[in-house]
Order: sequence, then C-alpha cells, then structure tokens
Amino acid sequence: MQTSFSRFKLSPRWLIGITLVYLSLVLLIPIVCIFYEAFHLGISPFFEAIQASNFTAAARLTVIIALISVPLNTIFGLCVAWVLARKQFWGRTLLLSVIDLPFSISPVVAGLMIVLLYGNNGWFGSFFQQANIQIVFALPGMIIATIFVTLPFVAREVIPVLEEMGSDQEESARTLGANDWQIFWRVTLPNIRWGLLYGVLLTNARAMGEFGAVSVVSGSVLGKTATLPIFVEQEHHNYATESAFAAAVILALLACVTLVLKEILERKTHA
Repeated sequence: MQTSFSRFKLSPRWLIGITLVYLSLVLLIPIVCIFYEAFHLGISPFFEAIQASNFTAAARLTVIIALISVPLNTIFGLCVAWVLARKQFWGRTLLLSVIDLPFSISPVVAGLMIVLLYGNNGWFGSFFQQANIQIVFALPGMIIATIFVTLPFVAREVIPVLEEMGSDQEESARTLGANDWQIFWRVTLPNIRWGLLYGVLLTNARAMGEFGAVSVVSGSVLGKTATLPIFVEQEHHNYATESAFAAAVILALLACVTLVLKEILERKTHA
C-alpha cells in the first residue's frame, strides 16, 4: 500500500509549479488583463475616464460610506471586544456567533434583509416614510449594508490581543488610582494598537470594495447611488470598457496598498 502511494507522491517542485499555475489562472492573469485593458490605448483615456463626472461621484460616495461605517464599526468593535475578552456571562458564545454572522450570510441576502426591513413596504418602512426619511435606494441604506458586512473585523482582531494581554496591567493601574478612561488610553490602547489598526484596515478594505449588499439597497444609479464597484459593473454592461477598467485599476491599486499595510501590521502585531 505504501509502495503504490509513493508512486503518486509529488515532489516539492511539482507542488510549487501547480501552485504558481493555479495562482496565475485565478489571480495574476486577471490582474494583468485589467491593467492591459485600462492602458492599452494609452494613458490619456485612463485619465479621461477617472475625471468623468460619474466616476468622481462614485469615488466620492465610496469614500463617504467608508468614512461613516469604519469609525462606527471601530467603536462598536472595541466595545464588544473588551466585553467579550474581560467578562464571562451567559450568552457570550451566542454573542460571538452573532458577530460572525456577516461572515456566513451572503451579502446579497443581507441587502435583501435591509430592503425587507426599511423598504417602503418593509417592517419599519411606513415609519420612515411618514418621517420623510429615505433609507433604501439612498445613502442611509448603503451605509447600513456596509456596516453589516464589515461588522466583525475590528472585534475579531482585537479580542485575541486583549485575551493574550490579560488584565493584570489594567488592574494594577486601577489600584494606583487611574480611572477607566486613563486605563484605556494609557494601558489598553497602546497594547492593542497594532491589532486595532489591522482590524480598521480590513474594515476599510471591505467597505470600499463591497458590492453585493450595497448593490441591492442602492438602486445602482450612476452619478447618484453607484459606488466604485457598482460603477465598474454598470460601465461594463454599458460597453464603456475604458471607464470600467480604469475604475477597476483604482480598486486594484487600493487593494495593493491594503496588502502592503496588512503585511506591515501583521509583523507589528506578532512582533
């Protein structure tokens, strides 16, 4: 049995070759294709595409959503991480599972849930309609969808750091007369800063690249409710390939910056 198995044993070179071929097919070649399609007619069409009004509106909307959703999830993630790492209570495991819910639910399903809750015919739709507040197919709905899909990242990165840190330093500071804010700013935050920044980085990357949930609740109107990922899809469907690939290049460059920062923060976190 061992002899027959050894016949099919792959050498390290074969494994490395298979890995490189696989990564090339699913990752490297598509990225090269994006950059080629964006620049094969020259650099001028690229700059014309990113200066178009629909592109600038999509980029502005993407930044606005990120600027609102990332700080909110950072504050929420810090609070939840501290409670879960420092307290033992009934329902703790359930709360952990609820935080991880966005990882297991399809973003499209999450967007549909938001429509069913806040749409004109939804559970809370009549209330917001009477208050003349538009949630779905407007900025508030897009922010809610982004907050939902980016909810777990900060908490999931900070919880292990807090558990590894323990509470000895915080208890010592409290014994010396420090209040809760002083303990947080001078003891807790310096110890969790790299894990926190890592979580914020992942939250921002997901917020700026989210498509599924936001596309359901936004209406995908170019120049009004289209973020950069939606802009790429809409322009591609409209056969405006230069604009679509130009926006895709911008998103790819943002992803590259995120990867570089992620690598730096990972080294700082595990240092």
